[in-house]
Amino acid sequence: MEASHQPSPFQHIDEIFQQQRQHQWEIRRTSARERIQFLKTLRGVIEARKEEIAAAIYQDFMKPESETFLTEIYLVFKEIDHAISHLPRWLKPVRKHSPIPYWGARSRIVYEPKGTCLVMAPWNYPFQLAIAPLALAIAAGNTVIVKPSELAPRTADIIHDIVREVFPPHHVAVITGGGDVAQYLTHLPFDHIFFTGSTAKGKLVMKTAAQNLTSVTLELGGKSPTIITRQADIRHAARRLAWGKFLNAGQTCIAPDYLLVDQSVADSFIKELIFYTEKFWGKPEEQRQPGRMTHIINEGHFHRLRHLIDDALEKGATLVYGGEVNMETRFLMPTIITNAPEDALILQEEIFGPILPILTFAHLEDALQYIRQRPKPLAMYIFSRDKKEIRHILKESTAGSTVINDVLHQFSNPELPFGGVNLSGIGKAHGFYSFREFSNERSVMRLTKWHAIDLVMPPYTEKVKRLIQLTLKYF
Repeated sequence: MEASHQPSPFQHIDEIFQQQRQHQWEIRRTSARERIQFLKTLRGVIEARKEEIAAAIYQDFMKPESETFLTEIYLVFKEIDHAISHLPRWLKPVRKHSPIPYWGARSRIVYEPKGTCLVMAPWNYPFQLAIAPLALAIAAGNTVIVKPSELAPRTADIIHDIVREVFPPHHVAVITGGGDVAQYLTHLPFDHIFFTGSTAKGKLVMKTAAQNLTSVTLELGGKSPTIITRQADIRHAARRLAWGKFLNAGQTCIAPDYLLVDQSVADSFIKELIFYTEKFWGKPEEQRQPGRMTHIINEGHFHRLRHLIDDALEKGATLVYGGEVNMETRFLMPTIITNAPEDALILQEEIFGPILPILTFAHLEDALQYIRQRPKPLAMYIFSRDKKEIRHILKESTAGSTVINDVLHQFSNPELPFGGVNLSGIGKAHGFYSFREFSNERSVMRLTKWHAIDLVMPPYTEKVKRLIQLTLKYF
């Protein structure tokens, strides 16, 4: 008796992947006008369903509607509109200089699609971080599979519905599922993988992609520091940080992870920080109200954050503000902690929640040394009104991006490359930089029938040797 053949649980993924591989040549031949129409259609469907998107995200982790429009939908529109405006120019070949020995040659760079790409989105901005890279992958002329986060299932469902409404699966498809699906996808021989998530998972993605020599863009995270010097506008710094840190309940990869504050202004800064926290997010009893603040995504992350607070306090840290939790609704009040010891987990791990440890320094060099001893951060924020001091901090530190006297806004500027360094990320995103990640920069060189290289062909006589030495001077 023959054993029955059991189909692979991932057979549908294989089928979609093969369809996209087969149709990639058809998609890569699309013009700028055709790709722009794809983007306009996608934008129109998102516009028509934006209330549904906001409702889905609220169901996943109680994110306020206004915050969703600001940080999810608006940023997607901005990325799509930017691509629509600039795509014809991006697609034009870029002329390059040819050395004198190749006089008459034409050299240029042509941006061509990489092929079939995978976009893996995280849960913290589940819509924006799936659709924005998808839009640029489309602009570059690729076929795309999108894997939304399973931790935001309602949002994943609406992403699936929107993509299915706009694209045939041989062009763009959404694959939902858990970690087993994500792992299976990364083993497939994609031409590029665009991953946004934790550093630990980014390492796994890169390791798996290496088996196929698949190129990767890794948008990761880490502990992004903020320096507040005695030259800072303390009230302004407190206002910006009360917003930027607790937006999305701190579940933002570029959120200020910890503060380094000059000890001479620390007390006044903390007072202002508490004032603006309550001005923006309400008094403690108001913060708990549905729709006021985003909640923590799931129980696992909630317990991790609570453990970070407990660990810091057990080791001698001071709870200055907040700390209140509601396990049933996964609400965690904005929390400010000072005097955390070096071995506190809150200073070792990326927080990714509404907890803000504040450290003080007597000398600016001490703060810079503290930052340099740690992995290169995804973002860094500087608050100071002294231009010389700001230049010094920039020169003596490194980060994927830096904002001076504000926070987070580097992410919303499509003209700037966004990404990390080493453990905080590989590759750059947004605008042209995302387009370039999804493109192969193909070198094309057209030479004349005769050029100087003909003079140095074998056999290598003494005359040819002299000509080689002469030719090398002009390269």
